Amino acid sequence: MIRSIAICMGLALSCVQDASATTLGQAPDFTIRDVNNQPYTLSDHRGQVVVINFWATWCAPCLVELPHLNKLHMGYAGLGKPVQVLAISVDEARQGSAVRALVKSRGYKFTVVHDKETTIVPQYIPSKSIPYTVIVDQEGNIVYTKNGYTPGDEDKFYHVIEKLLNE
Repeated sequence: MIRSIAICMGLALSCVQDASATTLGQAPDFTIRDVNNQPYTLSDHRGQVVVINFWATWCAPCLVELPHLNKLHMGYAGLGKPVQVLAISVDEARQGSAVRALVKSRGYKFTVVHDKETTIVPQYIPSKSIPYTVIVDQEGNIVYTKNGYTPGDEDKFYHVIEKLLNE
């Protein structure tokens, strides 16, 4: 039992990378339509820090994390800082209306896309475990990943973003 807990803790810690470390590689580019049917291409946001969050309407930790991401998005937008939050729903294709309804009812202002064909998820998280957050720097490199959500994770996101903005 203790060994299992130690292994799980080690795996959880291995998912967290610091922006001061070398990059984790180039973020795979993609184009997808958002919930408002507008095209979103990751490479179009070079020059900006992009926080990508994989989530689902049925994922309780995801639903707790999303308001924090909205606050992060609104804070940087209000300051005119080059930071984007992109929430990628991994819900099944038939859940598209539920994704749109949740985003609208909660007033989220960040970009939301629905990866109903599951073309993006395997490029970023082969385990498909959510929530999963990736921070991409201004050059398109992955500099931080986090699997799961723990209250206070957003503080680490702010730290990583601020470090990137001040480099």
